[in-house]
Amino acid sequence: MSNIAVIGSGSWGMAIAIHLAKLGNNVKIWSFLQEEADIINNERKCKFLPNVDKIPDNIYATLSYEDCIKNSEFIFHVTPSKFTRDTIKQYKEFVTNQPIIICSKGFESESLSTLDDVIQEELPNNQIAVFSGPSHAEEVSAGVPTAMVLASKNNKLLFKLQELLMNENMRVYLSNDVKGVELGGALKNIIAFCAGILVGMDLGDNSFAALLTRGLTEIARLGEALNGKTETFYGLSGLGDLIVTCSSKFSRNRKAGILIGQGKSIEETRKEVGMTIESIDNIEVAYKLKNMYGIDMPIVTAVYDVLYNGLQPKIAVKNLMTRDKKFE
Repeated sequence: MSNIAVIGSGSWGMAIAIHLAKLGNNVKIWSFLQEEADIINNERKCKFLPNVDKIPDNIYATLSYEDCIKNSEFIFHVTPSKFTRDTIKQYKEFVTNQPIIICSKGFESESLSTLDDVIQEELPNNQIAVFSGPSHAEEVSAGVPTAMVLASKNNKLLFKLQELLMNENMRVYLSNDVKGVELGGALKNIIAFCAGILVGMDLGDNSFAALLTRGLTEIARLGEALNGKTETFYGLSGLGDLIVTCSSKFSRNRKAGILIGQGKSIEETRKEVGMTIESIDNIEVAYKLKNMYGIDMPIVTAVYDVLYNGLQPKIAVKNLMTRDKKFE
């Protein structure tokens, strides 16, 4: 039994907390809103996970970083990527030597940095791991069998975390490719958004399969340029997460794409989805990175033009289909 701090009480933060609590750990979860904390503590419910009948009693929500982190052995960071640095700046004074496990997926838009770089800058003396893979919160919180990957440069930490997290409902693989695992989780959201656009346009299975296949190629191109290993992008944090995020009803990135494909604006889409849409921010970052490194990413270019240059999705598809002839 361990004392765990979870920073972020959204759907994924709560799912991780529930999983850890079911394994017998004491979990304190930091919440941004008093209303959310009260619902968790008093009603034993989470508004983001209506399928959960009762949150385990060994989960306690607090608005205090100090209360959440004090006496903890591990810190799971699960806030939207764009708030990562600001959030860490607020809680790092309470951190001692606990490992930080990054469960968020995305980039810091201003610096184009991955989140492991952000956390390393803010907490240079703490060990860092990345936890990623095909893992919708709705299913993890219900105990549906799930396979994940943990990445760290420190094998001793990996073995500890594998022991902490793994049971018959969650199989955890290990990797030393921190950058690749993190990039796979961040970049797949872009392709999931594009998959939603195709669904919103009522295009078929052929288009969907082509997008996933060529989208994975683009993820790997950029990921390799940013020092990820090729094979990582064909594993759980790349291909695995790509499949589930592109095809599932639970995916907010896919849902956002569907709305864009149906003709909604970014503002209308954000309002209707009602939660953070990592893909929209990540598209802009990926576009800047591919230009910086001179990488051919036609799908990323097309969806960037749809969002920011007024290109109609129908024309974007036509442009992709009529590009120059080439070998695969």
